[in-house]
Amino acid sequence: MVRLLNNETTKGLANLVRGLFRIQEVFTHIVEVNHPENIRPCLYAMWHANQCAIYGLQDKGKVNVLISNSKDGDVVAHAISRMGFKIVRGSKGRKGAVEATMQMIDALKNGEACAMMVDGPRGPAKRVKDGVIKIAKLAGVPIVPLCWYSSNFNWVKLPSWDGLRMPILDVRLINLYGEPIYVPADGGENSEEEARLKLQKALEDLDDKIADEYEKVYWHGLWRRKR
Repeated sequence: MVRLLNNETTKGLANLVRGLFRIQEVFTHIVEVNHPENIRPCLYAMWHANQCAIYGLQDKGKVNVLISNSKDGDVVAHAISRMGFKIVRGSKGRKGAVEATMQMIDALKNGEACAMMVDGPRGPAKRVKDGVIKIAKLAGVPIVPLCWYSSNFNWVKLPSWDGLRMPILDVRLINLYGEPIYVPADGGENSEEEARLKLQKALEDLDDKIADEYEKVYWHGLWRRKR
């Protein structure tokens, strides 16, 4: 099979995606629901399916987004860096994972926020991996669960392993946040697993209730006020 993504095609596709992301940003109207006050530095945690929820994060210049070190990741990293986010990417292999982890910990300790997809980079979808727990523990920051949703027909689901949801043109959405989750600095493996399960349940709970929260925002006309 011919490899579709090489250095030249990756660069061209990255420029195309970057342009589309910048255009879409104008048409993506997000209302934040239950964002904890004075929470930064923190680690925003979301499913791969909800990764575009970073559109709604404020003060993007102080948000570091973890992107996989792959050809696909090259495209995404190029696009969202032009939206103002900082990008965290390690080299390939286990050494690269450690490198990326240390970059995120440094950013968090410097008072910035980080965002990561917690069921990746290859799945299974909607199962929390333990990386987010270890980073939060070492940096001493809370984890903030994040989910997004729209009932608009042009909030589309892509045919990918993660079921990525993307807005197309004018879309009204909400970003729904869960309560912060803290990982004890002096806890062992049991406390880390408890935190992982707590995050798993928190993200599942957000999935279950976000449609109802969307209806509340809709009937209060909060998008009109935001514009």
